[in-house]
Amino acid sequence: MGGKQSGPGGAAEAGRREGQPVNGEPMALDDRLCRGWVHRASRAAASLAALLPLGAAHAAWELNMPRGVTLISREAYDQHMLMLWWCVGIGVVVFGAMFYSMIRHRRAAGHAAANFHHNTFAEIVWTVIPVIILVLMAIPATRALIVMEDTSEADMTIKVTGHQWKWRYEYLEDGVDFFSNLAPESREAIYTDAYSREHYLLEVDKEVVLPVGQKVRILLTADDVIHAWWVPALGMKKDAIPGFINELWTRIDAPGVYRGQCAELCGKDHGYMPIVVRAVPSEEYAAWVGEHHAAQAEAAQAALRDWTPDELMARGEEIYITACAACHQQNGQGLPPAFPAITGSPIATGPLDAHLDRVMNGKPGTAMAAFAEQLNDSDLAAVITFQRNALGNDLGDIVQPADIRAAR
Repeated sequence: MGGKQSGPGGAAEAGRREGQPVNGEPMALDDRLCRGWVHRASRAAASLAALLPLGAAHAAWELNMPRGVTLISREAYDQHMLMLWWCVGIGVVVFGAMFYSMIRHRRAAGHAAANFHHNTFAEIVWTVIPVIILVLMAIPATRALIVMEDTSEADMTIKVTGHQWKWRYEYLEDGVDFFSNLAPESREAIYTDAYSREHYLLEVDKEVVLPVGQKVRILLTADDVIHAWWVPALGMKKDAIPGFINELWTRIDAPGVYRGQCAELCGKDHGYMPIVVRAVPSEEYAAWVGEHHAAQAEAAQAALRDWTPDELMARGEEIYITACAACHQQNGQGLPPAFPAITGSPIATGPLDAHLDRVMNGKPGTAMAAFAEQLNDSDLAAVITFQRNALGNDLGDIVQPADIRAAR
């Protein structure tokens, strides 16, 4: 009465629920394990569902790779999804058969284990079917790889050289040549507030500008150690190796800004080598090339005049933060012994000729790079003047662009 089940059937059911002996016989172990597994799985599923975001918030939970904006990136995405669903289908069939067999033919249901241990037909089937699946997967994958490696019939070529820790871009047809560094605002945020920058460590002082709809061949190499040029939205990542040239290509379909970074551990500031590609219509690209040539001509004219001390110090500080602070630190204290201090150093406070030689030609066997090709005459004069009259040094020396031309 009162809704309670009585009698032998009710006692048996209660015993099974509690895992106790029923009618003098213990409940089968695999039956109890099966019930416990189902119970735990249902609880885990409920907990996971409670954690999943709802509505628009779910859009922020990106788990898949981006589709990208190039033919290569779409090929990679499509191949990824094709293989994923193949694997899902295989998993459903294999695990479905496995769990069905375990549950349907368990001992508690009265089944006895078979005694055979070998079946030639089954072994042939589970060998031939995977081979067929792999061949079917290889056909579209091989076609995609051939497309990715075909750099022929390019509309333009860019040579990209990795340096510690910056990128050099040379537009071979258009005569554009520049170095791209971590933006000063991002470098400043390292020591202040990283959350103040929307694209922290993914912004540069000079962007790579490419025309939309044109096939661009990219030649990759490095000046010191191995780097890797990686822009996810373009579907490209390849190593830049000293003494070796890798190549890849891209054709961007949509205007926009696409960000990446060095993807090969390359030293202390590996995390500070961002890449920013700006894709623009062909007319804007042509205008950008013209502006770059005009800026180069203006810099050449500026190198022919004498700069005031204030101009040299202001420009020198900008160049120091961009080109020198990564190793010698913003306060000039360096990280000895690998990266000596500028403050009070025998180079920055010693003979001017030795200082010019060190900055322009570097020091072989160390991380001190040669900046003669990286900086123009005005920038070299400015940064050397800054180093000798700031960061705790006060020599009063002034270096003019003419001094740099004479030292070249």
